[in-house]
Order: sequence, then C-alpha cells, then structure tokens
Amino acid sequence: MNKQKYKLPDISIVTCSYQQGRFLDATMRSVLDQRHINVEYIVIDGGSTDGSTEIIRRHAEHLAYWVSEPDGGQTEALIKGFKHSTAEIQGWLCSDDLLLPGALKTVALFFASHPNIDAVYGDSLWIDSTGHYLRPKKEIGFNRFTFLFDHNYISQPSMFWRKRLYDKVNGLDASFNLAMDADLWERFSQHTKIAHIPQYLSCMRYYPEQKTRALRPKGVIEDNKIRQRSGYVLSKLHPILAPLAKMQRILMKIMAGGYHAKPSAKQLASLKHYLISGEAS
Repeated sequence: MNKQKYKLPDISIVTCSYQQGRFLDATMRSVLDQRHINVEYIVIDGGSTDGSTEIIRRHAEHLAYWVSEPDGGQTEALIKGFKHSTAEIQGWLCSDDLLLPGALKTVALFFASHPNIDAVYGDSLWIDSTGHYLRPKKEIGFNRFTFLFDHNYISQPSMFWRKRLYDKVNGLDASFNLAMDADLWERFSQHTKIAHIPQYLSCMRYYPEQKTRALRPKGVIEDNKIRQRSGYVLSKLHPILAPLAKMQRILMKIMAGGYHAKPSAKQLASLKHYLISGEAS
C-alpha cells in the first residue's frame, strides 16, 4: 500500500540566550543537526560577555538571523526573534535545552497530515547540567481544566504551532517573565485544539541555577494571572479545584503510561553528541 506523501512545511526555531555560553553550542548543534526538513534558525543573544557571541559566529552561516545586543529579558528576546520568523511552523528552544534527532521531521509530518490543527506538543527527557539523562517527562493530552488548575505540564521545547495562530493571538505577552509559555498556550487553547504527539522530541535541563526554579514564587503569581483572566468561570475556586485537577492529571498519566515510560536506547545514545565536558555529572 502506497504511503501518502506530504509536502513538509518549513519550521522556524528561535533560541534566546544570555550568558549561557556553556550550553549554547550543544543547543545550537541540536537544531542544526536536524535532517530532512528546512529549518529557519534565529538566535537572539542579550549581549553576553561569556563567549556566546563567538559560539554563534561559528554557526552563523547556517542561521537565518542572529544578533547580540542588550534586551529586556527572555520574553522580549523571543518576541524579537519571532518578528524575523517567516516559516509556517514555529517553536522556540531555550539556550540550555536540546532537540532530539528527528524531532522537527516528526513535527513537520504531523502538521502536514493534520491541516486543521494549529498547535501540538510532544514529550521530553530531563537531563542534568552536563547533558546526562535523568528521567523521562511523558505527558498526557491537553486538558484545559488540568492545565489551569494544576500546572502547565506541557514541555515548552516540545511545543510547536502555526505562525497564523501566533499572529492571531498577537504573540507572546512581554508582561510575563516566567509563565510566558503558559500564557501563550492558554490563549492558543481558546482558538484551536492543542494536540499531543506521544514521542520524545526534546531535552530539558534540570539544575539549581535554572530560571524557573530560582524564581518559582514569582511564577506562581503569573500563573494566577493567567487563571483569573482565562474566562474560566470557576477560576476563583482554585484552592478547592486544584486537588481535583491534580488527581485528574495523575489518573490520566497513569493511563498514558507516563510513570513507567522509558526512552529508547537509540535516543539515550544520541545524547552523547551533546554532552558538555568540564563539569561533574
């Protein structure tokens, strides 16, 4: 039986970075190593002084656009990057995360075969500061109640969307410093079905200096802001509904096999290409 052939869409990836030189080369290579897909890669650096500019210059011939200059932080840098984005599909990769081999082809195939879906996310692997595997992050399908009243469980580097959707919701909101991704996903969910690909697409680092860990209390404030303006009539009942949402997420994750998932040996082997030397694992 002949397989239907699809014209694969181009994908724009934006990487924002500031003083992340120790991770940046591995991050950029994980994007540039993607095969069988046209990638428009954009790198926005906030004026780093740690050698990041030299790393970006090494890869400059493969970039659609890059700049290193002071900015107002991560969200502003991402907004700047997406203004240069022209591809049909978009996503961003923080300068300490990685794409797994074949991730963008998987994403492109999904969008090509699902023309009526404008946003999709996959699963991730947690890695340490040197790039060694810690554990999987296999997630459930999108459930707006769970998302709003438990937590943003979507793996940000495994989330992709059509440019038309990003433009429709007016893109990222510069007033968010930590929950800019959750804010964007919530606004996406008001206009499209958010789909889930049950495959590992990216790696997220877990280490003490990580921004979302260090500034978690401020993140809670931003989460509350999203919940309150979401239009959800029960948003004021968060303290009561949060335990129910958590229970629902746990049950859904059990049913999806999320607590016993294991990446393939091939995926784990691919991590060795992006290990960072000079640090204890």
